[in-house]
Amino acid sequence: MTAVPRILVIRRRYLGDIVLLGSVLRNLRQHWPEARITLLAEPAYAPIALLHPDVNQIRVFPKRLGAWPGFLRTLRRESFTHVFDFDNSDKTALVARFTGAAFRTTFDRELIPFRHRWVYTHSAKVTNAFYDSHHITDTYLQLLENAGIPVSDRAIKLRPRDADRATVAKFAQGSGRKILLHPGSRSRFRIWPAIRFAEVCDRLQDELDAQVFIIAGPGERYVAQAILEHVKTHVVVIDQQFTIGQFAALLESFDLFLCHDSGPMHIAAGVGLPVVALFGSQNATIWHPVGEHHTTLQTDLPCTCLSDTPTPCVKEDSYRNYCVRKLTVDEVFSAARRMLGKSGR
Repeated sequence: MTAVPRILVIRRRYLGDIVLLGSVLRNLRQHWPEARITLLAEPAYAPIALLHPDVNQIRVFPKRLGAWPGFLRTLRRESFTHVFDFDNSDKTALVARFTGAAFRTTFDRELIPFRHRWVYTHSAKVTNAFYDSHHITDTYLQLLENAGIPVSDRAIKLRPRDADRATVAKFAQGSGRKILLHPGSRSRFRIWPAIRFAEVCDRLQDELDAQVFIIAGPGERYVAQAILEHVKTHVVVIDQQFTIGQFAALLESFDLFLCHDSGPMHIAAGVGLPVVALFGSQNATIWHPVGEHHTTLQTDLPCTCLSDTPTPCVKEDSYRNYCVRKLTVDEVFSAARRMLGKSGR
């Protein structure tokens, strides 16, 4: 009798990256219906795994050095048969080897050092040409295809819990079309000007009779406040701390999500909410939201650096340039109007 596979999937961070593992997890489940699938991530990002219906267990990396021996012993006792390492860092290579799994695989990326090659029994070669011209989920799935695991489903479907839906139900009440605006980003360079967001909010409410809600994390509230200082119509600010699961459940209540390229963008797409996403110079082919009912807005690239930016623009660094500022209010409003017209929500 063949033993039931015990699979460890390693992806340390970030929110969007772990959301986008959904198709990997789905195909693993379809190939091995009885498998026990464990996802290992850093503590701040691990809760997103609760939304993946194909994950049986979540493990987190220790925060303290002294906790590592016990952590590694625990993993060893799990008796994993397969390890899929999506990071290939010093830390994840150590974990992969220490599990004792007979099958251990990671990526062999062109021009990126292959860390601890001896640790792995298998690897998937990925050229720069492939990586730059395909969505990141296609790259992820190379690890499965290289291992002989069929890929039949490329969708990302997150499933919020009923308890989280009940907790957030009161925050998006009211009839009519509702738009949720998340104006933050991990990089301050990638943030579209607040005065333009304010103008879009006014036009969405005046011309389309939609209600705009704004949500921002603790480090992004200055952006929401700046929008409020310029907006002329009434927007609703959701000033509440949510868990990742609650945020995902909240998204289900809206008709459209307006945002930058970000982790919340991928969560929104994962729960089926249509997205209008504002990109700077980051590769939208790799990172666009998964699904058919989304719009990605991006200026023509390569672009010329703007002269009126708060700090110098670093053209070759997508985290330190202001390309997103070349998007106009008309472009963003038109995309939102078009998406609302298509939405059956």
